Amino acid sequence: MTDPSHQPKIAELAPEGNLLTSYDQLMRVVYLRLLDANAANADWREVARVVLNIDPDSDPLQARRTWDSHLRRAVWMAEYGFQFFLQ
Repeated sequence: MTDPSHQPKIAELAPEGNLLTSYDQLMRVVYLRLLDANAANADWREVARVVLNIDPDSDPLQARRTWDSHLRRAVWMAEYGFQFFLQ
């Protein structure tokens, strides 16, 4: 796992909706890493360990929900959310 002191605390679920949040701003690098890992077809469990600093073996259902919600938000950020940074 990466050193958790170098990244923000991961919420159980990423934000939803069409507004950029302060959490999204903190998670920019994490979202990019998730998009890269997804494009490389990386195993979600390994991505959960390395990028999200969560153990998918301890609670696989919650780990998957966390990973899914953050990947969805990363995709939203790439498609729409980046526009908020340009304003």
